[in-house]
Amino acid sequence: MTKAYLRTDAIKFRKAGYSYSYIQKQTGVSKSTLSEWLSDIPYKPNKETADKIVRARLMANEAQRAKKRKSIEDAEKLATKDIGKFTKRDLFMLGIGIYIGEGAKTSHIVRVVNSDPKIIKTTISWFKKCFHLQNSNFSIRIHLYPDTNQGKAISFWSKETGLSKDSFLNCVVDTRTNKKKKNHGKLPFGTAHISIKGAGNNFFFRRIMSLIDKVHQNAGVV
Repeated sequence: MTKAYLRTDAIKFRKAGYSYSYIQKQTGVSKSTLSEWLSDIPYKPNKETADKIVRARLMANEAQRAKKRKSIEDAEKLATKDIGKFTKRDLFMLGIGIYIGEGAKTSHIVRVVNSDPKIIKTTISWFKKCFHLQNSNFSIRIHLYPDTNQGKAISFWSKETGLSKDSFLNCVVDTRTNKKKKNHGKLPFGTAHISIKGAGNNFFFRRIMSLIDKVHQNAGVV
């Protein structure tokens, strides 16, 4: 008798647009039983329930954002502790690492290619501070896609690198027709190819390659 009464109430609440959690609180019936009773009842949340859902989602999203912020803060604190004071030698080794990943290793050309301004700026800083190069030792060529504005791209990289527009060679435009459409617009300022000139390039190239070899040897790579 009691079960029948509770089931009638549960159906009434469900038809009125209430959630299982609300109905459980009102009837004391478990959610598994409610699911069995109410699975065939059409359900459209009423305003009270809909508002609760929205508030719950907002709270969940805010909790997730707070968790992310806390994680970022903890990671930054740990990074500060791990790195400590950043020295010229740290920059020296960092630059070698960048060159291992992004630098030219053939034809005696000293060049680093990347689309990330931070990588390019760090590379320039490496060349200047560790090898005493000047702005006059750099040339830069931008590789673009047809939908890229060349003038804006050159202005962007000139501002980011501190190099005058006189340092820029003619842009190269990728005219391949088999490029995936989903990649369009992903590199609005193209890819920077920063090259070294007037620094005894053959020897300078060999010097960098020797540095890379020494790094590999000390890392146990043979």
